[in-house]
Amino acid sequence: MSVHIKVYQQGVETLLAACDEGLLGKIFKEGEIHLNIKTTFYGGDLVENISLKDKLKEATIINLVGKNCVKTAINMGLGYEEDIMEVEGVPHLQIVKM
Repeated sequence: MSVHIKVYQQGVETLLAACDEGLLGKIFKEGEIHLNIKTTFYGGDLVENISLKDKLKEATIINLVGKNCVKTAINMGLGYEEDIMEVEGVPHLQIVKM
């Protein structure tokens, strides 16, 4: 499956923003929570899952939206199921490596 990835470099920190294909530009709402998948933040390269794995290894701060992205990070041991937030059934996971 393809995902949108965008990498930001700030000093020694590497932030990875990634979302599953088909989610870019959408807004999900549940109560007071709004999850806005902004093109300006997530809208980088459209790549295959193997490239996502490489970028997940390199990143120090990770922001993921979508079943594929989140599952990939969990399977790599980068996050935990209990840390996943869902908005309208769409999983969102944030990870900070320390």
